[in-house]
Amino acid sequence: MQLSKDVFSYRLLVTLAIYAGIITACFYVSYEVRFDFSVLPEYQGERLRILWVLLGVKLICLVLFGQFDTMLTYFSIPDFFRLGWALLLSALLMVAMRLIGHGEYSPPRGVLLIDLLLSGTAFCGFRVALRLYRERIVFGRRLGGARIEERIAIVGAGDAGASLANDLLNTPGRGFKPVIFLDDDSAKYGQSIHGVQVVGAPEKLPLLKQAIGIQRVIIAMPSASAKRVREIVLSLVQGGYKVETLPALEELASGRARVSRIRPVEVEDLLGREEVSLDSTAIRRFIEGGVVMVTGAGGSIGGELCRQIARYNPSRLLMLDQAEPSLFVIEQEMIEAGMGALVQPLVADILDQQRMPYLFKRFKPEVIFHAAAHKHVYLMERQPAEAIHNNSIGTRLLAQMAAEHGVAAFVMISTDKAINPTSVMGASKRLAEIHLQALQANNHTATKFIMVRFGNVLGSSGSVIPIFKKQIASGGPVTVTHADVTRYFMTIPEAAGLVMQASVLGKGGEIFVLDMGQPVRIVDLACQMIELSGFKVGEDIEIKFIGLKPGEKLYEELQHLDEHHLPTAHPRIMRFVPGNDAREGSAWAIAEIEGALYKVSNNELKALLKKVISEYTPFFD
Repeated sequence: MQLSKDVFSYRLLVTLAIYAGIITACFYVSYEVRFDFSVLPEYQGERLRILWVLLGVKLICLVLFGQFDTMLTYFSIPDFFRLGWALLLSALLMVAMRLIGHGEYSPPRGVLLIDLLLSGTAFCGFRVALRLYRERIVFGRRLGGARIEERIAIVGAGDAGASLANDLLNTPGRGFKPVIFLDDDSAKYGQSIHGVQVVGAPEKLPLLKQAIGIQRVIIAMPSASAKRVREIVLSLVQGGYKVETLPALEELASGRARVSRIRPVEVEDLLGREEVSLDSTAIRRFIEGGVVMVTGAGGSIGGELCRQIARYNPSRLLMLDQAEPSLFVIEQEMIEAGMGALVQPLVADILDQQRMPYLFKRFKPEVIFHAAAHKHVYLMERQPAEAIHNNSIGTRLLAQMAAEHGVAAFVMISTDKAINPTSVMGASKRLAEIHLQALQANNHTATKFIMVRFGNVLGSSGSVIPIFKKQIASGGPVTVTHADVTRYFMTIPEAAGLVMQASVLGKGGEIFVLDMGQPVRIVDLACQMIELSGFKVGEDIEIKFIGLKPGEKLYEELQHLDEHHLPTAHPRIMRFVPGNDAREGSAWAIAEIEGALYKVSNNELKALLKKVISEYTPFFD
């Protein structure tokens, strides 16, 4: 602590000495300029007398506008304005001194004006020089010295592209030199941004390849539609360019990423969906100041729920997961984001009937987002007892506990595979929905039970994208179950945000289904990933069709036959109201299935599930 104080004092003294030197030099030169470098003797004494007053006034104004506690090597527009106001105020104070009868301490008006211009120029020049030294010399040394600058093209001549170009031009040590902009807006063609010309549309780049020698292209269009980004990226990749992109718009807006953080284009960028508009005010009222529990917090959806919930300022965020490694990762991420005092990691199994009641009594959660589940279709198909045990019974026991402890809302993350299920995993999630609907229908509690269904999540563990990436890295083949298989996809932030929005809309007992857009052919997805990796389909990487696995569908469905589709206040969320009473099915499942869980064969368990879920089409071994 003492060392840091000494360093601060030293820096303050150095800054004071430099600023005093600049003020003195500018004031001295101002007299020389005003009197054509022939200052009369009577003005020599005046200059020396007034200097001490001016020095004190200017230093005080610089202190008032925060110019002594700022890092000198960082200088931007806000710093320029603060510095300008400090110098202007000091000039006005010197004029005021003459007006109140102390003219002997105020220089001639011409000297004062020249001094204002000179000191402004000198201070700004000094700060800019320090910034350039930091960006071009110090930063370059950190990156390992001089690098050969790679000529790049930036697609997108908007704010994001301009900011990226400015950052790269000011830090040549990164090894990138923007040489052209490409943009869809023809009104920008022929104009320059930071000295870099906008030459035309992205499709024009192949015509310029030989002339300007570009091998790398950076997509700086964070607000562009996924369709347009896909068109540009695929055409560039096919043209042999290395294509990178900026973070998504929501990452830039939230401050989680900077414009300069370029990264390779991922298939998620090509399948990305339009930005979702959320009712942040209503979500904040629902979460702020309350104790929120997220089960399965170490998973893809659970982790993103934790990130988004934390922004709405709950009094405590309980992150529960039975997998210690994944829970540790999300805890460290939250700590690094400054949320360490808010979060409480809890290693626990939702089926543990001793620990879970203790946690409810200890922390008193008010809202529960239940994302913990076994979700892998083929894995669960071969061990249905575990799917039912965790997904159905675990959800029922947790929901009953929530009702007993006065939890205000219980939000279950379901799946579109629960609709007319053909897999044990989907049927187990449908049975969990039936249990929650039965609890709501019994009307013995104030707890709202809400279910939210959606499709596959881009990049989640076990999804096709990580599998395809691994297969491509290994040289192929990329395995696809069927040429016609389709799936719905959502981004992880979109799914989590809409889950919270649905929780606000719910009154209890509803099943909300998120708008999942258009289904994607998995074979098309595989082709795009191969091309993004710089390979050609069929030549470098082969696609191999291996057939549908037990429990898998060719396509996902959106609703049961006995469910009625109703609109909600949010255009991306639909509400389904089942046409039958779930209490009888729930009671039968508790009596017949749970007791037989580890006593009968897999086929017999599937047959029992069929009796509760008539639309279930089981696969028998």
